[in-house]
Amino acid sequence: MSTYTSEPGTRLAGRYRLVDQVTVGNGWTMWKAIDETLARPVSVLTFASGFPRVSQVVTAARAASRLTDPRMAQVFDVEDGGGQAYIVLEWVGGETLTDMLADGPLEPGRACSLISEASRALAGAHAVGQAHLRLTPDALCWTRSSGIKITGLGIDAALAGDGLTGPAAHDPAIADTIALAGLLYAALTGYWPGEQPTRLPPAPVSDGVVCTPRQVSADVSSAIDSVIVRALLQRPTRQGPPIQSPAALADAIAGVAPPVPLPEPAPPAPAGYSDRGYGDRGGYGDRGGYGGYPANPNDPDSWQTPGPQGTAPYPERRQSAQFPASGGHRGGQRDQAPYQGNERRGTNRVLVTVVVLLVLIVIAAAVWAIGLRKTPSQSTGGTGTHHTTKPSTTATALTAVGVSTFNIDSVKTPGDTEDPETAGNAIDGNLKTAWATSDYFGSPQFGGLKAGVGLLIDMGKQVKLSQIEVLFGPGSTTAQIYLGNSGPSLDTSKTALNSFTLVSPSATATGDHKFDVSSSEANATGRYVLIWLTSLPVAVNPSQSIVSAAGGQKIYQGLIYNVVVRGTAAH
Repeated sequence: MSTYTSEPGTRLAGRYRLVDQVTVGNGWTMWKAIDETLARPVSVLTFASGFPRVSQVVTAARAASRLTDPRMAQVFDVEDGGGQAYIVLEWVGGETLTDMLADGPLEPGRACSLISEASRALAGAHAVGQAHLRLTPDALCWTRSSGIKITGLGIDAALAGDGLTGPAAHDPAIADTIALAGLLYAALTGYWPGEQPTRLPPAPVSDGVVCTPRQVSADVSSAIDSVIVRALLQRPTRQGPPIQSPAALADAIAGVAPPVPLPEPAPPAPAGYSDRGYGDRGGYGDRGGYGGYPANPNDPDSWQTPGPQGTAPYPERRQSAQFPASGGHRGGQRDQAPYQGNERRGTNRVLVTVVVLLVLIVIAAAVWAIGLRKTPSQSTGGTGTHHTTKPSTTATALTAVGVSTFNIDSVKTPGDTEDPETAGNAIDGNLKTAWATSDYFGSPQFGGLKAGVGLLIDMGKQVKLSQIEVLFGPGSTTAQIYLGNSGPSLDTSKTALNSFTLVSPSATATGDHKFDVSSSEANATGRYVLIWLTSLPVAVNPSQSIVSAAGGQKIYQGLIYNVVVRGTAAH
């Protein structure tokens, strides 16, 4: 079967005008296009001459075209004759899961809601003999028009020529279940545990096995962690046997974390509406499906607007959450007769005007009263002394001027350096770089060799602390916070710690943790902030040489990716 590579402006079948390349693969191209007959945006997949899997992709597309579930990206047209082959697909807008995770993991309830809905959609496809076989974070989208949207059903796998391996070799249901569990893992942690390359960082590995989501993030409950282990790793737990179908996964998710209801999709734009000349933005493969481009942060339609912590991860949700989710028109106002609506609007205008006037009067009175209380000429005791209110200081993020390791219990062996060269990684603001302790064998308490290891942060001046936020690596790290005036030195005696004041007691943490300064030490001052580690987690993916040196024992290592010091300058 011959085919060809097209150019922008090419019309296929006299109606599909190619506009721009969205993604270029190995022998195929995904295009942004316009169906000029129906005046709507579409995606068009074309193939380079000699692409060996055209027939497999066409077969997968024809099979996918039989599905009518709106949660699946639709296949509109397939052509494989006349010396050319192409596939016309639905143009999918919104955000991919990768885009949603740009600002960090999703809140567990929302993550479960999203993946539960995707699992239900895949369960419907499996019920009629269809499978995806290559689910990645870029294949799961949230669209403004119809909620979740899964792209590439069967087509992505055919393009890549993937074969099934392991327990999924003879059961596509297991393959999709593992991938769905991987999507939930990614939504909860920000890491991707699958084999396919994605734009997300790979999940951490311990002893050759992917760390469980609870090892990566303390926000993941043990019940959700168990569901992911049973589905992703195909391992039984005390909660049950391996989960081996999308339907069973959806039921398991609902059983441990009832999903937050997904918002009612926004109504479609009026007929003929176009913000870019060809309808709604996005598309099959645009920032997702087959890789795609990242969303443009300068584009108000890119749905990348960050929100406060705890809000819905999707901008569409932040809008929809203001209204009832019971369906139909909001508040039933559309059920009123036209003349009733006009009379009501006139009455409402009068009421709004009265309310605004009352609010302005209240505000003016409040400002006047505050002005009286702030009069600076209040005299006391006939002395003529005037008292003014001292402005309160507000704790803010402080800038460190340096950092070093605090290795007071050094056993003076050649490798006992605690890697001071990389200590700066903890304060550089880059969440992808970290400072790591040395490796210790056999015990999380530094192999029984020392009481602890510290990271000493130089603030450059005397400060009062309110909070220290530390981003630790996977696993449980125990630490406490000290404040003092002893800088880096060659003193390795255990008494060096006595010159510091303990301002936040010992806590065991995984991932991001905030150490609040105790009220009894709120007035303590010092130039140096000491993060003192007393127990370490199992090392993530240690080198083979270290594993051999450990003689089969567990290896422990601490990681600190970022530190934020909050407080005020001491006066």
